[in-house]
Amino acid sequence: MATLHTKRGMSATGAFKGFLNRYKATPMGARVGALALVIGLIMLLLPSPYVVESPGPTQDVLGKSGDAAVIKISGVTTYKDSGSLLMTTVNAVGVPGYPVTNAQVLWAWFDSHSIVMPREAIFPEGQTVDQYVNENKTQMTSSQDAATSQALKFLEAKGVDVSSAKVTIHVDDIGGPSAGLMYTLGTIDKLTEQNETGGKKIAGTGTMDDEGKVGAIGGIRLKMLGAKRDGAQWFLAPASNCSDVVGHVPSGLRVVKVSTLDGAYQALVAIGQGKASSLPTC
Repeated sequence: MATLHTKRGMSATGAFKGFLNRYKATPMGARVGALALVIGLIMLLLPSPYVVESPGPTQDVLGKSGDAAVIKISGVTTYKDSGSLLMTTVNAVGVPGYPVTNAQVLWAWFDSHSIVMPREAIFPEGQTVDQYVNENKTQMTSSQDAATSQALKFLEAKGVDVSSAKVTIHVDDIGGPSAGLMYTLGTIDKLTEQNETGGKKIAGTGTMDDEGKVGAIGGIRLKMLGAKRDGAQWFLAPASNCSDVVGHVPSGLRVVKVSTLDGAYQALVAIGQGKASSLPTC
């Protein structure tokens, strides 16, 4: 049997005995300090019962996600817009399938661009990875369906023939319901000849229900940071999120509060035309 040796030819057993002897010869205070340091490092690497959220990527709903258009429309004429409509997201670790360590949580406590919350405030106790992923996919699908329905209904009311329109919405690796407003505006934009954005980069968030109402979402402070980071100067925010917006708007970003699809579309057009000075804010 081969014997493990150190570089000096000492056996592994001899090296370990030497370490123990040196450890025993070390003053008690130093030994306690070293032990505390080791325990502290181990604790930092253990899984944490918290969730850390930070600004996620944005996605231009008028553009592509991977190789496919985010909003694909067939059966009718579509139009290009020279600007961008950015849906905003939040990155989260500590949720099922994405573990977070105590060290990451500690770092996030001192990061103004991160939010730390108890795990139970984000998802139910005992929720599995599959359940978490499926729930987010279901919410995203419902959001896309509502966006398509409300966009076509809005255009029909404006006299636009969309009876033959077939709309498919696709985004990679993003879940949840909060992109409903931007999906709806993006679908309307692609089906109207008007250049609604006026070439500007406009971000936003909010759910879309079956009555055309814009609903509140979570993480809006982080979403505003992500929008500013990616070059947006305007942000459409649900009116019901105004209490979370006030005092947290990044410098250089202008927030417009909206509560309905009609109001959001009017705000979009006003921004694109450079007539946004009187739009309501939080």
